[in-house]
Amino acid sequence: MYPFLTPLFSGQDTGANNFFLMAGPCVVEHEKVIMETAEKVVDICQRLRIPVIFKSSYRKANRSRLDSFSGIGDIEALKLLAKVRHTFGVPVVTDIHAADEAAMAAEYVDVLQIPAFLCRQTDLLVAAAKTGKVVNVKKGQFLSPESMKFAVDKVLQSGNEQVMLTDRGTMFGYHDLIVDYRAIPIMQGLKAPVVLDCTHSLQQPNQASGVTGGNPEMIATIARAGIAVGADGLFIETHPDPAHAKSDGANMLNLALLEDLLEKLVLIRQVVAGW
Repeated sequence: MYPFLTPLFSGQDTGANNFFLMAGPCVVEHEKVIMETAEKVVDICQRLRIPVIFKSSYRKANRSRLDSFSGIGDIEALKLLAKVRHTFGVPVVTDIHAADEAAMAAEYVDVLQIPAFLCRQTDLLVAAAKTGKVVNVKKGQFLSPESMKFAVDKVLQSGNEQVMLTDRGTMFGYHDLIVDYRAIPIMQGLKAPVVLDCTHSLQQPNQASGVTGGNPEMIATIARAGIAVGADGLFIETHPDPAHAKSDGANMLNLALLEDLLEKLVLIRQVVAGW
């Protein structure tokens, strides 16, 4: 495990050579969903000895339509994420969208995530780096894995060595994404842990309805392949009732399916670690 990740998972009973998991609902909807999901995710990961970071966006700035749900209020949502951290003893991660959000969010969370569409925004990367928090940069759907070197450099040159990268697929025409698994070792060559986003890489964007589609039945396939090729971590958005989720319900994993999937992934990881 990369040295800066060790204190992040302090207090968690983690298995040697296991992958880590970033999981939770797409966006903070209300306390019941957040706490119910966090309790289940943490319980599963403790049993399987998977290091876990709870994930939910305090606000969704990238919406297709003006009437799309974006959040319950910044501070209210951030306080709920802090409640997860204090209640379950796990780190939390959330997206930020502008430089002036970095310091605000850093008061409540452990990892600041840079959305894929914003991964080239210098002022955003610098502001996130200067908080001293771990920075997770998602690879733009429009970028090669090699070009993420410059995002990493912006964080490092701002005085923060705690940077990781997440692949969330690459645009394949107007309405689909593909995962190029070569990107994982390529980005690991930048000396950063690499996470595979198993849910957003299955999005079907730019739908005429203005609501992004998805292909959640393929989440297990993407996840298994990611572990097989040596991803350091997985990113899985999950919800107790995806059909009624207020954001990205079309590509989130039903929370009831998470345990069985993770059990299988741990077995694959054990095989891969022995190669």
